[in-house]
Amino acid sequence: MKSEDKIKEGARPFLAEGEEVLAAFVARPRGWGQTHAGSIQLGTHQQAKARGSAEQAGFELASPMALAVTQRRLLSLSMGAQVGMGVGGGVKELVSAVPLSDVDSIKVKRLLLGKTVEVGLRGHSFKLEVGAGANAKGVAEAFERARATA
Repeated sequence: MKSEDKIKEGARPFLAEGEEVLAAFVARPRGWGQTHAGSIQLGTHQQAKARGSAEQAGFELASPMALAVTQRRLLSLSMGAQVGMGVGGGVKELVSAVPLSDVDSIKVKRLLLGKTVEVGLRGHSFKLEVGAGANAKGVAEAFERARATA
């Protein structure tokens, strides 16, 4: 089962009636990869910056987490660690949720072997890092479509 399918299934208990996850991906606050690649000071600084900016916007990050878009909200869901080969990595709990009307933008950029996603929220922005195979572009597109129809 793909990560996005696990997120969609695992998020169901946290959704309102008629709400569904349109797109999602697994992420970590920006800097996590650097911390684990040996640049501990820089990575720790970037993670603190991402978490602080998200908190200023009234949104909480987890690590690992799923960022998910529904027709109405942007969700942060805590995830179990993935062991590999699709084992583990299920949704544990809803960490934060905001109406799509509060989200300014979701921008995706390539980064070495993965991607960064910058979320603009209530005048603040924070960055996440995601793997190369994550559906980051799908989340950005789902956000734009859902916001346009709201």
